[in-house]
Amino acid sequence: MGSVGGRGRRERREGVLRGPRDGAPPSGASAPAQCHGRPARGRDPRRRGPAGWAALAGAVLAAADLAPGPQLHLHRVLPLARGLDEHVSLMVLWIALVAEWLNVVLKWFLFGERPYWWIYESGMAEREQLPLRQFPVTCETGPGSPSGHCMILGAALWPIVTALSKAVSRYSRSRLLRLVPFLLYLLLLAAMGLSRIFVLAHFPHQVISGSLAGMALGWGLQRWPPNFLKVRFFLLTALGLLLSALALHGLATAAGLDLDWSLRRASARCSEPAWLRPETRPWASLCRVSSSALGLALAARHPLSRRAAEELLLLEPTLGSATLGLLALDMLHKLPRSGDSALWYLNVGARYALGPVLVGTLMPQLILTLRRLRATP
Repeated sequence: MGSVGGRGRRERREGVLRGPRDGAPPSGASAPAQCHGRPARGRDPRRRGPAGWAALAGAVLAAADLAPGPQLHLHRVLPLARGLDEHVSLMVLWIALVAEWLNVVLKWFLFGERPYWWIYESGMAEREQLPLRQFPVTCETGPGSPSGHCMILGAALWPIVTALSKAVSRYSRSRLLRLVPFLLYLLLLAAMGLSRIFVLAHFPHQVISGSLAGMALGWGLQRWPPNFLKVRFFLLTALGLLLSALALHGLATAAGLDLDWSLRRASARCSEPAWLRPETRPWASLCRVSSSALGLALAARHPLSRRAAEELLLLEPTLGSATLGLLALDMLHKLPRSGDSALWYLNVGARYALGPVLVGTLMPQLILTLRRLRATP
């Protein structure tokens, strides 16, 4: 009984639902086999292979579950970058929002398939009798090429990696040590790419193209940073990104292109309707992008004074600032959301517009106020 109970707990922990025993998925839209694996012949290594395969598969799946998606730049990276340097944190957000907008446009016009629906649409699942599985993070609703996770992560982390490399160079002349941040950066991108392939969200070429595009974009945008004190620039950017996307979508629709085809594929081939998350839709990405640009405008409108910034450098512990920013953003994004579509988008827009102000202005001011109160006799 102990062995059976342990097996059941392990399966629940993996979040895996097995398909029919005969391995033949029904052709209907509501009951594809829940699956894991790329479109290729062979056994499921976690079911009959060595224990090492099970451990590796579990680790990769854990990485996929921990990956917060394209909103990673605001939820995790932005507060951590703010703890290192204010300019670096602003560059992270700027590069990430440009990368996410460009990723949406590329996905619209490259018409990339995703493995979890392509395996059925192509008929390969019926011909090959593949033992496949899906996971809660599988059912992305946008097109698949290039990978948004890899592209945005690769772009957003570039300013941090270069800043860390420069910091290392101030203390050591070793070229090897200066390359360590870039090595960790590549390993993180590889882990992200493997997790996206593992959960059937992307093909390998989509992961590779997304990673390379993110690296190139991060390198290019860092060479020409904007003036983060220009409110009008970011207001025009927020408006321009949204209106240009609307114009491209409208022109493509008028030309007879169906840019929303992936939503129907995802709805038809996802094993669980609850796994179809609204935040994976292209318009949710555009809402995040425009709102983040608006947040940069608000942060530019209410920047820290030079005196406050200098005082903050003397008083503020880097780890404490990053931790406080992470907690504040986590609380902001865990607030309840409306089920109505229009209110949902307004809610998301407000959260992402407040994020840069919260991390860049309000939290530092709170730290300074608390320190001054503590120093007052």
